[in-house]
Amino acid sequence: MKRSWIYILRCVDNSLYVGCTTNLEKRIRQHNDGIYHNYTSSRRPLQLLYIEEFSDVRDAILRERQIKAWSRSKKEALIRGDAAALNVLARSHQARPKRISLDSSAATAFEAVEA
Repeated sequence: MKRSWIYILRCVDNSLYVGCTTNLEKRIRQHNDGIYHNYTSSRRPLQLLYIEEFSDVRDAILRERQIKAWSRSKKEALIRGDAAALNVLARSHQARPKRISLDSSAATAFEAVEA
């Protein structure tokens, strides 16, 4: 099992970015340095708003996928730690929640990229 994190960043354009990593400090530095040409590279500087830690990278990947599917207001409630708002927003969602599955090859591929 490899310690992992999911994180939420606020970009300079006020958008939110959800990511997952096995090395939080390194990954945040990479985002802020614009190392990779991805969503955040043109939206710097970035502000770290939220993190969750996991003992297994597979759990972190599942949580990242779950949060990425959420509305902005639900993500903001999570960032604020507003459990009541999260509950209301979860109940107000009309679509049936999708089950997220993760095969072992996805976790292996993620670990290889993070190494």
